[in-house]
Amino acid sequence: MDTAMQLLTFMLLVLQATSSSSPLDKFFQCLSNHSPPSNPASNAIYTPNNSSFLSILHMRTYNHRFSAPTTPKPLAIVTPLHESHAQGTVICAKNHGLQIRIRSGGHDCEGLSYVSDVPFVILDMFHFESVDVDLANGTAWVQVGATLGQVYYHIAEKSKTHAFPAGVCPTVGAGGHFSGGGYGNLMRKYGLSVDNIIDARLIDVNGKILDRKSMGEDLFWAIRGGGGASFGVILSWKIKLVQVTPKVTVFKVRRTLEDGATDVVYKWQLIATKLPEDVFIRVMPEVVNLGTQKGKKTIQVTFIGLFLGQIDKLWPLLNETFPELGLLHSDCTEMPWINSTLYWDGYPIGTRIEALLDVATGPLSHSYKTMSDYVKKPIPKTGLESIWELMIKFECVRMEWNPYGGKMYEISASETPFPHRAGNLFLIEYLTSWGEDGVEARNHYLNISRSFYEFMTPYVSSSPREAFINYRDIDIGANHPSNATSVDIARSYGSKYFRGNFERLVHVKYRVDSENFFRYEQSIPLLSH
Repeated sequence: MDTAMQLLTFMLLVLQATSSSSPLDKFFQCLSNHSPPSNPASNAIYTPNNSSFLSILHMRTYNHRFSAPTTPKPLAIVTPLHESHAQGTVICAKNHGLQIRIRSGGHDCEGLSYVSDVPFVILDMFHFESVDVDLANGTAWVQVGATLGQVYYHIAEKSKTHAFPAGVCPTVGAGGHFSGGGYGNLMRKYGLSVDNIIDARLIDVNGKILDRKSMGEDLFWAIRGGGGASFGVILSWKIKLVQVTPKVTVFKVRRTLEDGATDVVYKWQLIATKLPEDVFIRVMPEVVNLGTQKGKKTIQVTFIGLFLGQIDKLWPLLNETFPELGLLHSDCTEMPWINSTLYWDGYPIGTRIEALLDVATGPLSHSYKTMSDYVKKPIPKTGLESIWELMIKFECVRMEWNPYGGKMYEISASETPFPHRAGNLFLIEYLTSWGEDGVEARNHYLNISRSFYEFMTPYVSSSPREAFINYRDIDIGANHPSNATSVDIARSYGSKYFRGNFERLVHVKYRVDSENFFRYEQSIPLLSH
């Protein structure tokens, strides 16, 4: 729809509001009043009457589970082109009783940033994608709609020896990733994304734009790991860049059960946290076909590594400390750090770094369910064998194990809301994916995911069983967004995501959003409810 038609449609909606009392009509009229003539909100609004409504909705719906025709749709989508559009959305939705969902990248594992079973409006921040690098001061301002790939690319434009600790997937949006913690293969050296954020700009419940100084240290603490959408609409983050070597070394080593993978994984548990902090080795078990026997399945474990240095230092180090891996000199490749971000996402060596700027324009063809766990003591070999057996039975579950140690052990559990620090050996991500459509298939695979998670209980943290908010999981507890959320219900997920930091988050929430406007199924609740 062209600009003239958008303007005409919007004006008709506003005119209708003069004779209608519906909250949505009043919202449109209010939003028009809060938009400057030079930046009319009409250019940023999509309703189901727009021919491009579904394409905008699904442009960043990365989980096919939430792109079905039966999935609840928003009353409207606001895609701000100017800060006033986002401010007006907050003010007008609050004034007229509409809930909003705030989306930046669309990778929300449960779709809570763009799906709800109550009437709602999506505030989609994908136009806010600038990355302004200040190399002289070693910082950058990153708008929330920028993808991690864009962040990495624009840093590399200015320097080959600067980077930022964040995730592996380049299409993830900075908004949700950073506000949930943000981890990646630099975390043993530099910690999480939130450990390297030094300022932010946020729209509060009254529509005011605040920075770190004006929001205060409590709120600044809360949004760095406590989930920003509970407290306001984050516009941008100021990040502190970190130093990397001119060349880094990457490698992948694959071992099947027949190649002794169990022994290698067991040894990895013992040494991964003790390796120098310049080394990060992720373990990825998955089910594959056993090539020698038709129809037979086995487990293949991929050990993917990053070393901030060159091969001549890494190779002897790992052959001394981790000989079971059997790392060959030929397994290793040196490259600039920026190229390693493509390697870790599965791109072939030699791929142009412009690929980091690619953003998918529609939902993926498969559905998935993500869950998470923290492991505090090594899983015995008999336990590993039982895990492999169940993976082969289910076929559709794979895992990523991410090692701790280094900087992650040095930062206090209360420094940010993210509490999972010293005492953890590794973080597990479970990923169950499927290609079939329909309710029956969905329920089947969700039940598999839950069964596998239940099976893992003896091997992971307990009291509480901890979880990572970036891998949002509705199964660990949820409030219904139609009501003011309950603290008692929220503790079911809050204690797992935040441990002892949950109570402080509740107090911050009460201070900055006393009417609980910013709420969703796993938001931080009010102290008085």
